[in-house]
Amino acid sequence: MSFAVIALVLCAALLHASWNALLKSSGDRLASLTVMTIGAGIGAIPLVVFTPLPHADAWFYIILSAILHTGYNLFLVRAYRIGDFGQSYPIARGSSPMLVSIGAAIFVGEQMSSHTWLGVALVSIGIISLAHIKDRHNLSGPIAAFTTGAFIAAYTVTDGIGARLAGNAISYSGWLFVLDSFPMALIFMWMHRRLPMAVERRQNWLGLAGGVMSLLAYGIVIWAVTLAPMGTVSALRETSVLFAALIGAIFLGEKLTMRRIFACIVITVGAIVLGMHR
Repeated sequence: MSFAVIALVLCAALLHASWNALLKSSGDRLASLTVMTIGAGIGAIPLVVFTPLPHADAWFYIILSAILHTGYNLFLVRAYRIGDFGQSYPIARGSSPMLVSIGAAIFVGEQMSSHTWLGVALVSIGIISLAHIKDRHNLSGPIAAFTTGAFIAAYTVTDGIGARLAGNAISYSGWLFVLDSFPMALIFMWMHRRLPMAVERRQNWLGLAGGVMSLLAYGIVIWAVTLAPMGTVSALRETSVLFAALIGAIFLGEKLTMRRIFACIVITVGAIVLGMHR
């Protein structure tokens, strides 16, 4: 993986942490996330208009990924509803790199070096250790967050396979986000009998902006997995928790303790290992 690709994936990590912070800070998270998916779908329209259709073999993976993304969205809302940002985000994101690496090895036959496995493990361990579990007798929040991580791993491997078959990663991303914008809107309208809009107009604009950020963030990741091992890309992407920790401390009033600082150092070392042995 070149330094240019690494830099872009790290930019995607910053974008990802930003839209997740917008979601966590919103009053009606289901409405906000639904607006975000609509915003991402609208932003993806130029991608499907100005690029060739994905190859026929990729369409199964596009549809499967849209279904998995819907499951991820629903569990993400649940995780944020019952757990704080500093708990849910690290568990969800930290559990996925190792799961992606294992999934890529099983379903794609990707082989990673011992240094790469070490880097992925350091990133995952560092991320999960960021989580602060307040009540160890009530694990519903961590379980929801881990389930979210399993969905992340599932759609990442799915998109890694699909994007490589599509012939054009941008086209694949565009069609994925366009299709992904429908299920959440339909689910919200079925649940609430109204359009998926937040009460405050400002929150709607923030949701649409978050959707565009999510499109850019994951579009970069889909492009990157066509060039590099999925586990490596996933681990670098999940360094977004470094940005999330800072965002949580600065904007959401969450404490940046010495334990979290140490975890951030472990994540950074893991990212450096991945960058050095690319």
